[in-house]
Amino acid sequence: MNLSSLTHPSSSHILLLFLSIATLQGLKGTLGACHVDDEAGLLGFKSGISQDPSGMLSSWKPGTDCCKWAGVECRIGNRVTTISLYGQPDKPNSFLSGTISPSLVKVQNIDGIYFQDLRNMTGTFPDLLFGLPKLQFVYIRNSKLSGPIPEKIGKLAQLGALSLGGNRFTGSIPNSIAELTQLTQLDLSQNLLTGTIPVGIQHLKSLDLLYLHHNQLSGPIPDFFSSFTELRILKISYNKFTGQIPPSISSLAPTMTYLELGHNSLTGKIPDFLGQFKKLDTLDLSSNRLSGTVPKSFANLTKIFNLDLSRNLLVDPFPLMNVKGIESLDLSYNRLHLNQIPPWVATSPIIYSLKLAGCGLKLNLNDWKPTETYFYDYIDLSDNEISGSPVSLLNRTDYLVGFWASNNQLKFDMGKLRIVKTLKHLDLSKNLVYGNVPKEVTGLEKLNVSSNHLCGQLPATKFPASSFVGNDCLCGPPLSPCKKV
Repeated sequence: MNLSSLTHPSSSHILLLFLSIATLQGLKGTLGACHVDDEAGLLGFKSGISQDPSGMLSSWKPGTDCCKWAGVECRIGNRVTTISLYGQPDKPNSFLSGTISPSLVKVQNIDGIYFQDLRNMTGTFPDLLFGLPKLQFVYIRNSKLSGPIPEKIGKLAQLGALSLGGNRFTGSIPNSIAELTQLTQLDLSQNLLTGTIPVGIQHLKSLDLLYLHHNQLSGPIPDFFSSFTELRILKISYNKFTGQIPPSISSLAPTMTYLELGHNSLTGKIPDFLGQFKKLDTLDLSSNRLSGTVPKSFANLTKIFNLDLSRNLLVDPFPLMNVKGIESLDLSYNRLHLNQIPPWVATSPIIYSLKLAGCGLKLNLNDWKPTETYFYDYIDLSDNEISGSPVSLLNRTDYLVGFWASNNQLKFDMGKLRIVKTLKHLDLSKNLVYGNVPKEVTGLEKLNVSSNHLCGQLPATKFPASSFVGNDCLCGPPLSPCKKV
């Protein structure tokens, strides 16, 4: 063997090496580009889009690698596996108009479709989903899809998540939805669905999340919750459900963190077992016809952050609670006579919303000194017997959005009230407020200071006369002109 041939390769060896590298690079380029079927399917989808003002699909160009297009992911070689297109609700131009093209069925390896907040997509439930054998996750939320959810929905038995919230689907929830036994998330909220909840949903034993809120569902809530061992979040508020809270909901105590049954027509008492939901973060039973007392067992809800029992028929006594840090509390408009704001409210370091309208409060607001006011967004103390002044309270809030205290006996100089820039709603009507209306109210969206003892010339505002009538001597538009001295 010639040793020099090993240490000094011939020109033919070098040429062969270059050719090999070039071939590999060519192969790599071929492997890196997405599959021709996937490109055709995605471009077909784009052809169904009539408006894309923010350029969401601007990178989707023929002849380029579709695995590198915005919102497209290829996890298996050069095959597209997910499409994720997200609008941004706070940006008016961030939307897509058009329909979901059936050509997407060509993207056969897709396991996830995420079309969220696109806002302007129309058409019916996309039948192409039934032709995608690997599909596991469908999120088509906050758009304008309409028509019924097809009865054959049960054929998508491999789905782990189905989220169609925020569209315009009508009709009833198909019975075949019971066949989607792999589901961990089912979201049909914010549509126009009618009828009852199919009892077959009890077969979806792996559900972690069930959203049916903001529809027109009716009848009693099925007593089938003992089937669910994983359910953490149940939102069925804003429907037309009747009857009592079903006993089997008690079986959700070990896992439940969010339970929202508000804005229905539920009757009967609040079940004592709800006090055993020790992981509960949010409980909303508002705007029903629940009666009787709030269970003493609520003392066990030490971790609850959001409690809304407003607009029911609940009576005294309200139980002592051991809440460490409430974020929002609404007990408004029941038949309660609290006299004082509960002490655990004053000590909460994180509270941002306090609504105790019509709760029989009898206190001097000067004497109420909460530990923390920094986070307050909303305070509603309307229709009580509260005296004193809110000035020291409100002047310590930097992010207040709304303050409602109509129909009390508040007595203070309105000119000393600091109107923060975030404040949008202020209602001080039917009190004993005096002084001038400060010019800072011009930045509010809603204002009512009627039926007080205010005086002087009004600042130029957009508010109607009804916002100011019934005062001692206010003048200027929209009221009568001020008298010349």
